[in-house]
This record gives sequence, C-alpha cells and structure tokens, in this order.
Amino acid sequence: MRVLLKDVRPYGEGEPVDVLVEGTTIAEIGPELNADADEIVQGGGAVLLPGFVDLHTHLREPGREDAETIETGSSAAALGGYTAVFAMANTDPVADNAVIVEHVWRRGREVGLVDVHPVGAVTVGLAGEKLAELGTMRHSAAEVRVFSDDGKCVHDPLLMRRALEYTRSFGGLVAQHAEEPRLTVGAQAHEGPNAARLGLAGWPAPAEESIVARDCLLAAHTGGSLHVCHVSTAGTAELLRFFKDREAGGAVSAEVTPHHLLLTDERLTTYDPVNKVNPPLRTDADALALRQALADGTVDCVATDHAPHADQDKDCEWSAAKPGMLGLQTALGIVAQTMVRSGLLDWRGVARVLSERPAEIAGLSDQGRPVAVGEPANLALVDPDAEWTVRAAELASLGQNSPFEGMRLPGRVVATLLRGTVTAHEGKVRR
Repeated sequence: MRVLLKDVRPYGEGEPVDVLVEGTTIAEIGPELNADADEIVQGGGAVLLPGFVDLHTHLREPGREDAETIETGSSAAALGGYTAVFAMANTDPVADNAVIVEHVWRRGREVGLVDVHPVGAVTVGLAGEKLAELGTMRHSAAEVRVFSDDGKCVHDPLLMRRALEYTRSFGGLVAQHAEEPRLTVGAQAHEGPNAARLGLAGWPAPAEESIVARDCLLAAHTGGSLHVCHVSTAGTAELLRFFKDREAGGAVSAEVTPHHLLLTDERLTTYDPVNKVNPPLRTDADALALRQALADGTVDCVATDHAPHADQDKDCEWSAAKPGMLGLQTALGIVAQTMVRSGLLDWRGVARVLSERPAEIAGLSDQGRPVAVGEPANLALVDPDAEWTVRAAELASLGQNSPFEGMRLPGRVVATLLRGTVTAHEGKVRR
C-alpha cells in the first residue's frame, strides 16, 4: 500500500512538500513527488505531525459498553489524530489480571484504528489493599507497562512504595491519581469562593499536592518511575518543578488534561453536571500556571482523561452525577487555542506534548517518532487554519458529556495514519 500526502508541512515549518508512505514507513519526502500511489491525500499546506498518544483514556469495555466501547473510543481517537491510547483499568471487572488486559488488547487489535494499550490496576479491584498481579500483566500478551488505580488514589504510602519498587524491576510505570481521600470526603468542586457560594463541598488543592510530594519522594527513594495523572493546581506544578530540578527527579513525569488548560470553576454556576470532573475544574490562576508548566516542560504532556458516561449518569442532580468529560476529538483544538494561539507552543511543541513525550514516557518505540524517511508512518495531518464547532451528538463516542458543546475551536484533523493505513479522513473513520 502506497499513500501520497500532497502539499504538507512537517511540523508546520517551511514550504509544503509531498510525503510518500510505502507499507508502514515513510519512504520519501520532497517537493512535487511523482510516485504511483494507491491513495492520494491532499494536504493543502496542512501541518504534518507524528500521530498523537494518549496516556489516559477510559474506553469502558468491559462492563460499561452503554457508555463507550473499544470500537467507538478507537473511532473517536482516530478522528482526533491519535494513533495510540492507554485504556484505564477501572472497568467492570477491573483490569487487575492478565485475562482482562489481554481481552482489552485483543479487542483493540481487532478494531485496528489505534493501538490500544491496556493499563493494569495497581491494586486488586482498585481497593487499595493488595498489589495486583503486576508481573503477570507485564508478561502477558498485552505486555502491560503502565499501572494505575485511576479514579482512586493509591493512598497507602507503603503500598505505593512497593508498587514503585516492583515495577522498577521490569521497567514499569505507576500512574497516580493524586488525591488524599481523607481531605476530599463528600467533595463536589474546587474548594474556594465559587464552591462556597454554590453550597458545594470543597476539594482542596492540598489533597492533590500532598500526594504528589509524597510520591515524588518515594520515586526518588525507590528508583521507580512515577507518572502524575491530570495535574490540576499551580501548587502541583511548583512541586513538580522542584523535584525535576533535583538529580533524582528524572523518574517523575506528569500530564495535564485539555479541560484543565481551558476551563475553570466559573462554569459551575449553572450546576450542569457536564462540568463535574475529578480532579475538579480549578481557578484562572491554576489554568494559567498549568499552561506555563506545559510550555516549559515541567508538565510533560497532554492526556485527555477521556471519560464518556451514559446519559443517566450525567443527566441528573450534581451530587449524583459521575465525574468525567469527553476529550479525544477536542484535545487538539483546545491545545491549539490555549497553547498555539497564545504563542506558548509552536507546532513542533504540539508534537512534543501530544506525541513525543507521552510515547517516551510509556516506552513506545514506534510512536512519537520524527516525521522523517525510514520512520514509522504513524501520522496526524492537521489544518491549523480551520475552525469547527463542537457538537457532542456528532462525535464518535457513545457518551455525549462534552463541556465544549457549542464552542468554536481551531485546528481540524484532516487525516490520521496508523502504520501507513489511513484510519480517518475528512471527519470519517476508515473501518
């Protein structure tokens, strides 16, 4: 299979060139290539980037196929420019053993739109009491490397230490949902003036920051690899900056979600549960600090925390609603709006935070690679000048819980290629 990408600009730099993909790799790059191709994709000067990698996705299968499936989630990912996603372990049953992670991995391969990498649970049943079968999951067909109890914090420091020590032995990574549970009992919103005004129990920033500080110390002590999920406060950014400046900080990485870059707790005034998420939307000062931390590398990458829900889990009173938001198809637009249009990142920087660093953190040798001859053809073609309006009903996910409904976002994914095969083009998935 030969695919010719016409008039594209790798990383948005220089004059447009043609890129010939042959089989699974980039075969040739140059102006006005005259090559026979099975398919020609017209770029019109669009930006060509390595395909995006999402370290934090909820695909809900097995157990909640009414909210999302591996097929629908993979479709959303491909349409959003992603070529690899990491499926979180809080399924039903929990992905805490080889049988479940292999099921997720095989279903991802069967669908074939993106590489689906299952995340294994750190503890059995996400209960925080006993380590799950980490080694067995690592040595399964799924070759799990990332482990997380996301949705719940591994709050026992001894258990967290053991997880870091154990995963170090095989190059694994522990991704922590940083939340001291004793500080967030009954919490419904960021602790501050807005929560007080609305009568919502507060989720204080130190609940996140205290766990981040503890786990950075544990990672440095054990030599294990720690990844901090969905950083949401300015204080956490400062802690990460401190630990990364130390020699022992190399074992610590972190992600920020698109919604924490853009949205704030000002949106809660309508009590619309579409804005309920964990960790909660914070303040303008937090959002600005997170953008700066992403730009300077203190926060390594963007991860969506894509969390689709069935209607009954969101169309209810605030206190009963489940936290979570859609993210796969809107991530690029939000990064373009908050980081590119503000001048904090150029398109090479977008490649760093959406593709290169997450691939490095997860140990993916074939993702996040340079757009260059001989490299794997995992690619995202982006029209930087296009704008589009978010309509949840038109997104590929089964859930429709997008807080960006009606927003006008810049940047549109023209095409996505997974190992040289076009998986999405002009808003349609290729099955």
